[in-house]
Amino acid sequence: MGFFEKLKAGLKKTKDSMMSKIERLLGSFTKIDEELFEELEETLITCDIGVNTSVNICDKLRDNVKRKGIKDPMLIKDELKEIIVEMLGEDQPLNVSTKPSVVLVIGVNGAGKTTTIGKLAYSLRNEGKSVLVAAGDTFRAAAIDQLEVWTERAGVDIIKHNEGSDPAAVVFDALTAAKARGVDVVLCDTAGRLHNKKNLMNELKKISRIVHEQAEDCSLEVLLALDSTTGQNAVSQAKLFNEACDITGIILTKLDGTAKGGIVITITEDLGIPVKLITVGEKIDDMQPFVAKDFVNALFDE
Repeated sequence: MGFFEKLKAGLKKTKDSMMSKIERLLGSFTKIDEELFEELEETLITCDIGVNTSVNICDKLRDNVKRKGIKDPMLIKDELKEIIVEMLGEDQPLNVSTKPSVVLVIGVNGAGKTTTIGKLAYSLRNEGKSVLVAAGDTFRAAAIDQLEVWTERAGVDIIKHNEGSDPAAVVFDALTAAKARGVDVVLCDTAGRLHNKKNLMNELKKISRIVHEQAEDCSLEVLLALDSTTGQNAVSQAKLFNEACDITGIILTKLDGTAKGGIVITITEDLGIPVKLITVGEKIDDMQPFVAKDFVNALFDE
């Protein structure tokens, strides 16, 4: 199964829920009026597209309908598709252009962070890049053990310390090893907690400082793993993490298990943070780069 087919299959729950609601609504109107726009706005909100984003979509839709002289409610679907593609903006692939490049993966426990790192390691290795993983979530012994299982599956090496060790020390050792071995990408796990933003921020700043000291001028991605099944809660998490550190992109996990895939639009529009990677299954090869047009086509096409 190709990437697009996997994406279509993964978005089936979102498509069945969101598009069926929109099509039922449009089919119930014989003309385009303010009542239609108001009901569409409500429908979009129920599809886990945030209030602000839903209002913005409908405002753009009003302008398009007026400008193009559209009369048939069923033609609104095509306009919606164009508006959402535009809102999602240009695709922003992962920046792993330097040697080494460093990717910090952050996120709450349960978001699929460790699994995501394993999938990303596998994906990068398949692109011909050498990968080293730093087990920086030293808060839980289980996190280190789980990550070790995934790195074995991905066929990449891991640098780990004992539970309770300083995460920055793990990253330091990983970068030292990466330089000695000529590794292309260092993937760093981090503690999955956000009960104290100050502690999290201090920890991430320390890791970032180590990265820049040990790999000067390297590309650094800070990716937030978000569980798409949590809908608007994922957006709240993104806001909190973004206050604690400068997130460069989102990895949206478990898109295949939710009808709430519309949060992709909210994250991009409300927070201005690009979705860079998505997972659409539980297998190690079920991660793919986020491509806005493919996402919208999979959502809208029959």
